[in-house]
Amino acid sequence: MRILIIDGQGGRLGKQLIESIRKAFPAAEITAVGTNNTATATMLKAGADEGATGENPVIVACRKADVIVGPIGIVIADALLGEVTADMAAAVARSDAARVLIPMNRCDHLVAGVSAQSIGELIEDAIEKIRQVARGIC
Repeated sequence: MRILIIDGQGGRLGKQLIESIRKAFPAAEITAVGTNNTATATMLKAGADEGATGENPVIVACRKADVIVGPIGIVIADALLGEVTADMAAAVARSDAARVLIPMNRCDHLVAGVSAQSIGELIEDAIEKIRQVARGIC
């Protein structure tokens, strides 16, 4: 399974996702694409198999992924304090991959119906969603 993690800012969410995904799916091929160098470096240190930074790597990686995981802002142009471009958001949205989006109620994007959960709880739920994708349930 090819899993693409997209994150920005400091890459903390991406780091935690990679660590959890690596434990749950040791054979998965994990690609980390950061919207900036710091996010990419943080995710590579967390154990991603490969990594890149910027708009074009997001677009290319979205074509190859089976599952795309990241904060909900990766499908919203100008999200993550402006780090997500319209082309990046479109690439994620148009991908044939399953998308597991973490509902972060930050940066002017509030998700109705989502209760306040810790990052750990959100990541646990994301891992379960990836399991469902792997089993063909979704």
